[in-house]
Amino acid sequence: MNVRKFIAATARDALRKVKETLGPDAIILSNRGIPGGVEIMAVAARDMEMIVPTPERDTPRSKEYTSAASPAASPAASPTASPVPTPLAAREPPQLRAMPPAPGQPNARPSPRPLPPLAARPLPQMAVPQSPPARSDPKPEAEVVPAAVMEEIRTLRRIVEQQLAGFAWGESARTEPVKMEILRQMLDVGFSPQAARDLLADLPRELESGPALSWVKGAAERGLLTINSESDIVDQGGIYALVGPTGVGKTTTTAKLAARCVLRHGARKLALVTTDGYRIGAHEQLRIYGRILGVPVHLARDAKDLRATLRDLQHTHMVLIDTMGMSQRDRMVSEQVAMFAASNVQSLLLLSATSRGDTLDDVVRSYSRLDLAGSILTKVDEAASLASSLDVIIRNGLRLYYVSNGQRVPEDLHLPNRQYLLHRAFKDLPESSPHHLSGVEPGLMMATSAVGLQSAGGQHG
Repeated sequence: MNVRKFIAATARDALRKVKETLGPDAIILSNRGIPGGVEIMAVAARDMEMIVPTPERDTPRSKEYTSAASPAASPAASPTASPVPTPLAAREPPQLRAMPPAPGQPNARPSPRPLPPLAARPLPQMAVPQSPPARSDPKPEAEVVPAAVMEEIRTLRRIVEQQLAGFAWGESARTEPVKMEILRQMLDVGFSPQAARDLLADLPRELESGPALSWVKGAAERGLLTINSESDIVDQGGIYALVGPTGVGKTTTTAKLAARCVLRHGARKLALVTTDGYRIGAHEQLRIYGRILGVPVHLARDAKDLRATLRDLQHTHMVLIDTMGMSQRDRMVSEQVAMFAASNVQSLLLLSATSRGDTLDDVVRSYSRLDLAGSILTKVDEAASLASSLDVIIRNGLRLYYVSNGQRVPEDLHLPNRQYLLHRAFKDLPESSPHHLSGVEPGLMMATSAVGLQSAGGQHG
């Protein structure tokens, strides 16, 4: 592959040289500033075809042309072939042919007799050759491109995409500086590129920085579903199971909800159930909370025990079920889904505010088979930013029921305050932070995310 180097005083002059030398389809491999100008590495589009040579293959149509042109395929060479008549205009009518002179007459050609009308003459019957039946030739097998060649193509593609992303980011930063600054801020604090694109899609271009940020926060607030004091499940009652991965705080949150219910409706209105019979001391921990609150605690080891227990507690105002913590990829998640499927149980998914966004997405996918009523956000006091967790809750359409910000029972459990949560989510990072994006890095991140979505769409399609 012939890679050419072009040096000019400005990028515009260098690109003009590339176009004049390699054509308008040239591919830019890299560009960088050098003392006194710009250096661009480029390759002609035609040279890319040399990476994966495409052998010529005879098509059925080309074979027909070849057979028709060969002497062996001519009608004269084949005794069984039907003769192809010459054009009608090339024939000499029999009336115009020379007749032998009569005896004693000079050797002269007689005057031609008038021809009959053309419509009265029967047209010659021409044999129409029968087209041979189409042969179903086997499809040629796909050629295997060497792995090294494919890796080189992928590398070139990534280089080109990064260069284009850098150019696009620079142009966008020049034409829409406010939008690009808010985009950088959202990526800094932990919002996903998809959420950033969705929230900034309809941002009015005439807004300044302050009003623009308030507009984006308002859009995020409208997408965040929450309950209020009138829809508090402690007052409405019902059967709720607290589910989620290990270490997210299910038992402590169960105790907080239990204390909240006892303070409002009394201990006789509540019952506690645990399905965690595997961890050492897990059942005893909930029993301790139950003795403090004066609430009975029941153990359900399987689906049959759970159905029997819930049948005995059907007249209880509220039943809280503490479940066993397990990895979202554990096969026992399916057993937990089956356990709650046969009972009238609503599930609340606990999400830790300290987890990464992709981890939380994985948790939501694993537990989405349950009848999820909503979510509870825990460990809010331990998280540096709430952007990732709120991003996941908004994108997956989960209703946020409670926010837990400590270990105290029941003080550290609150109804969600959307303005406060989004204020913390959009809190910008200082420039000295190692997580702060600078230069064209936000553009590269957005380009990488777009390529990942296209690849995923191609695999699922």
